[in-house]
Amino acid sequence: MTTGWVLTDSPTAEALTPYDLRCEHLVEPLGIGSARPRLSWRLASPVRGDRQDAFRIRLERGGVQVWDSGWRSDDATFADHGGAPLTSQTDYSWTVEVRDAAGAVTSASATFATGIFHPEEWQARWIEHDYDTEPPFEPPNDERRKVEPRTERSATLAAPRYLRRSFDLTAPVTRARVYATAHGLYQLTANGHRVGADELTPGWTDYRARLAYQTYDVTELLQEGENVLGAVIAEGWWSGYVGWDTRSQAHHYGKKPQLFAQLVVDHADGSQTIIGTDARWIERTGPLRFADLLMGESYDARLELGDWASPGYELGTGWEPAGEVGSDVSTLVAASTEPVRVTEDVAAVSVDRREPGRYVVDLGQNLAGRIRLRVRGAAEGDRIRLRHAEMLQSDGEVYTANLRTADATDYFVSAGAGEEIFEPAFTVHGFRYVEIAGYPGELTVADVTGRVLHSDTAVAGRFECSDAGVNQLLSNVRWGQRGNFVSVPTDCPQRDERLGWTADAQIFLPTAAYQADVHTFFANWLQDLAVAQTPDGAVPDVIPHLITGRHGTPAWSDAATIVPWTLYRSYGDERVLRQAWSSMRSWVDFVHRANPDLIWRNRTGGHYGDWLQVDVVTDRDVLATAYFARSAEFTASAARVLGLEDEAKKYGDLRDRIAAAFVAEFVDAEGKVRGDTQTGYLLPLAYRLLPADLEQEAVKHLVADLERRGRSLTTGFAGVALLCPILAEYGQLELAYDLLHDDRYPSWGYSIRHGATTVWERWDGWTEEKGFGPVAMNSFNHYSLGSVGEWLYSDVAGIAQAPSSVAFRDLVIRPRPGGRLTWAQAAYDTPSGRVTTHWETADGRLGLDVEVPPGTTATVHVPTNDPASVQESGRPVAEQDGIEVVGPADGVLVCRIPSGRYTFTADH
Repeated sequence: MTTGWVLTDSPTAEALTPYDLRCEHLVEPLGIGSARPRLSWRLASPVRGDRQDAFRIRLERGGVQVWDSGWRSDDATFADHGGAPLTSQTDYSWTVEVRDAAGAVTSASATFATGIFHPEEWQARWIEHDYDTEPPFEPPNDERRKVEPRTERSATLAAPRYLRRSFDLTAPVTRARVYATAHGLYQLTANGHRVGADELTPGWTDYRARLAYQTYDVTELLQEGENVLGAVIAEGWWSGYVGWDTRSQAHHYGKKPQLFAQLVVDHADGSQTIIGTDARWIERTGPLRFADLLMGESYDARLELGDWASPGYELGTGWEPAGEVGSDVSTLVAASTEPVRVTEDVAAVSVDRREPGRYVVDLGQNLAGRIRLRVRGAAEGDRIRLRHAEMLQSDGEVYTANLRTADATDYFVSAGAGEEIFEPAFTVHGFRYVEIAGYPGELTVADVTGRVLHSDTAVAGRFECSDAGVNQLLSNVRWGQRGNFVSVPTDCPQRDERLGWTADAQIFLPTAAYQADVHTFFANWLQDLAVAQTPDGAVPDVIPHLITGRHGTPAWSDAATIVPWTLYRSYGDERVLRQAWSSMRSWVDFVHRANPDLIWRNRTGGHYGDWLQVDVVTDRDVLATAYFARSAEFTASAARVLGLEDEAKKYGDLRDRIAAAFVAEFVDAEGKVRGDTQTGYLLPLAYRLLPADLEQEAVKHLVADLERRGRSLTTGFAGVALLCPILAEYGQLELAYDLLHDDRYPSWGYSIRHGATTVWERWDGWTEEKGFGPVAMNSFNHYSLGSVGEWLYSDVAGIAQAPSSVAFRDLVIRPRPGGRLTWAQAAYDTPSGRVTTHWETADGRLGLDVEVPPGTTATVHVPTNDPASVQESGRPVAEQDGIEVVGPADGVLVCRIPSGRYTFTADH
């Protein structure tokens, strides 16, 4: 899709209605890997107090019912398939009926298909280029004089391979599915048509243990007679460059790309044709001369092969049989999360002509993706270079020093064929600006389009408010999420890194989950975390695990407990806890064995502390021990959910003993925490490690530090998400808003004042005094410091859930007006349905509109200085049926409401 990353309109319903049906958390997936999948739906209703009294699921295969759940008196909006295990490679349809309290029934239907369940069903074989060595592509000398040559690193990349297989079908096609994957990256065609819209498939997993295959429906692309399957394969994460590895050839997983695909065709007469990759496929090089995720791509249009993947193609010379390299399917798993796709096109906003044929183009937005370039009037052999950058230097030239050894450069050689379109296929860049050199004629903004690439997770949330700076901050946070959720949660999309740093992921997850449905994205990533965990329980700093040798780092390795528990709280699927339980327990046991006195000093891995904090150093033992307590707490909570009472008690007791040890070791009688830093106070306050009588004392020290610094923050990655929530919770709301609105250095607003369209990695990425920050580590698209986004949804707009709630079934609607804001609104798609809030203040009055989805309840905190003034829909709140007034508390009127739409007004 190319319409932008926006929240879709909620359904209009006249009665209780199920919508957004999913199988395994995916919309109508084609190749699930589970024989007992989870089926789920959301609910909408215009009726106050409406709820699902019962549901019924019917599952069919080919019009024949295979499972009927029967009516279940349950308000759950999910159920695991409870019939016989599903059959491999089969299409299913299912219908959910829901009954409201009055007995009215409505329904909705959807489809899904299973993948390949059994190893013996695979008939394909792995194929690759059949030669051990091939010199890398080098541009001819006359071309290299026009544009500076590629670096030594990109010169080592072999050319991608073009593969095809022609075959005949002698009977009409009723159903055709292709199951495909690669060591490397692949794109498929059927009879010359692109198969699917997925990009960078099969995505990045720990290929040594797990390799996802994708399933595509190609029924409409095949015909009786001759057919052709085609594929292009490139290096990708498999054998290309990953991270900052500076070897002449990366080869982290393998030496060269390989393809594995199987087409299964069902015919009207009941017969079946299976075409798998094998030695009957042929392959060669083509116009794509090199392709790498970090280095970029080179495309020579003079070498185009014509309709090479279509029937009737005259092969000519250069095609050779592909080499078979075995049939091992032991690592294959069905794709379980959304693929990377192009989700939006961004038009260029300006073109700056630097010299004849060389331009700097501004897209107006920092993003992850690629450029689609229209080339007009080029002569055969004209070579165009595209260099990508996030920032400009003071002289208007692109700033690329922060890319380190990533070339991030694409090349196009023209065939002289009039108007030509160049768009890379197997690379991704992090950029706002692109320098285009060697372009013939005059380049215009209409010739350059940014193509936004990221994992196509469904948008789940929307936030807006009256302050343009805060809206820009949230936009920056969203674009940072998009740019760094490319198959795995990465730390930056531009430089030679792009690794799945574990702390970054766990810190940002709560914000990410408000903005998109990230359940499958992180559940998939957690499987690679389990693979990488050492036998003694240590977790690496990056997942999938490459490049770094560090394990067991506080706040980083704690992702093993924080991510699964956060996913469970957000989405309510306890399967994520069952799958992660071993990792959670092993991780906490690892830390405990190394630190029997419960102060985490030993086995601390890289121990980065509060990474990129400003002008202070938070005591690392303080940070580590706080995280130790947090991981023990979440492990105990997971055990309770899983019914492991002995384990729950064990880890619950451990958590309490760690808290006591923390206070004894680090906290004095006045509530001062060792180190006296903002993060040093935020962690024990947020994790409830302090005795009640010391909490307010610690808050006083926290506030004193902020005031001492002119109401300026010092928090790094570990503390930044906690700063505004803790201040607001402990009565310092206006101080929290001062930090939110601040545009001095260091602050979120400082980068925005200087043109940022994404969140920067470091507060000093660029400053007026020093210019650009350290070249060694300076990303201008990074999400960690954007974890304040959670607070915008949960506190500013007021959409949160009770501490004991799961999947937002027990909502807490508590907006906190303040600062420069006169209104704010948000919407969030919970697993039950959409919740919305909108508040506005004017002339001493507050208006609060709330929508609560069916089957959920909400505790609403109406901000007011006069609880007696609160009305709902024009009547005193106490007179409205269904609303339970709990009472005034701390400047709010608290009431409990069932599902529905409400309009509160009050003095404010």
